Amino acid sequence: MKRIALALVIAGLAFGQTACPEKGAAQKAGEKIDDALDKLKHPNEGPMEKAGRKMDEDYEKAKEAVKGDK
Repeated sequence: MKRIALALVIAGLAFGQTACPEKGAAQKAGEKIDDALDKLKHPNEGPMEKAGRKMDEDYEKAKEAVKGDK
């Protein structure tokens, strides 16, 4: 079950990156706000810690999405 959820996360990330090649002004502004909030929530986090945390969050979202389908 974990492998399926991980595959869903990876597929979602792959499709998310290819869906819209150009970002609009609103999307760029939203990303800046998200980054600023992330820095406030996790002030002393390095890039590897951030990547690991993001993977954990995405895994949990995928797991909830799979459970919701049953």
